[in-house]
Amino acid sequence: MRAVVMHAPGDVRVEEIEAPVIVEPTDAIIRVTATCVCGSDLWPYRGIEKLNGPTPMGHEYVGVVEQGGPEVNDIEVGDFVVGSFVASDNTCEICEAGFQSRCIHQVMMGSVGTQSEYARIPLADGTLVPVRGEPTERQARSLLAASDVLGTGWFAAVAAEAGPGKTVAVVGDGAVGLLAILAARQLGAERIIAMSRHADRQALATQFGATDIVEERGDAGIAKIKELTGGYGAHSTVEAVGTQESMMQAIGATRPGGHVGYVGVSHGVELDGMNLFFATVSLLGGPAPVRRFLPELIELIMTDQIDPGIVFDLTLPLEDAAAGYQAMDERRATKVLLTL
Repeated sequence: MRAVVMHAPGDVRVEEIEAPVIVEPTDAIIRVTATCVCGSDLWPYRGIEKLNGPTPMGHEYVGVVEQGGPEVNDIEVGDFVVGSFVASDNTCEICEAGFQSRCIHQVMMGSVGTQSEYARIPLADGTLVPVRGEPTERQARSLLAASDVLGTGWFAAVAAEAGPGKTVAVVGDGAVGLLAILAARQLGAERIIAMSRHADRQALATQFGATDIVEERGDAGIAKIKELTGGYGAHSTVEAVGTQESMMQAIGATRPGGHVGYVGVSHGVELDGMNLFFATVSLLGGPAPVRRFLPELIELIMTDQIDPGIVFDLTLPLEDAAAGYQAMDERRATKVLLTL
């Protein structure tokens, strides 16, 4: 089958590799109908994360079930399914607490690779959610977003306790940050401040529900948010980048007693204990438990209440994946969808 393989930083190829087979009795094989490039895929692309040789890429996917292992009972051949970027049994105590991304049996889908014609989905019953009815092309794009960036943005907004009467600040204008704005609006936030310097992303942020745009960064960005909130800071802040600057900006922009939901994959982030102590904010984040939210998100998408799929601003065939990586790396695209 054809699959995206990264050989070295900046070196992305589409190659013929072996098709997946059932390994564990709880596995399923899906025919991938759409996949995409994630911002986190850019860390190894830029050489910030090390590669251990040629690596199949991708962890976001929708598709049709082709085969199930002998212990797969809830998913049927022919089902159109959405799954999380973390495979989980959805039955352990951590899963039952709503943190399926930290399941004691978790499998990171990035270790499997889903930018391919077919994919093996471990723990299929706990990971995959069937979609009832036939999605339109527009809905299918949004369902793909639910696999990671929508679910991650949603978790960030929930972790930040966005809700009615709250002012929410969003640090990061990539796909996750933009969809955290959508989530905050759906959760009833009164005011949503998007931190962005890019006109196209500012426009999309506004479309998703942002009420204010802040272009300043660092201390100036913190000062601007405090100015907009009468000196208090935001009740809820989403951190959707994963750098030292973005984390400090998120904490600094949050009022005492507020909440920060951080979902940017951290690289080089260090927190000073005394500064954190006196910030008096709550921090919750990490790999998003997308599986917790998938049933609700699928319902919202299939009833046309939300349209997160518009975050995909470049669509390419799988064979042109290298161009998609380059476009996202150069910020010429926010989110690249790969068709099969």
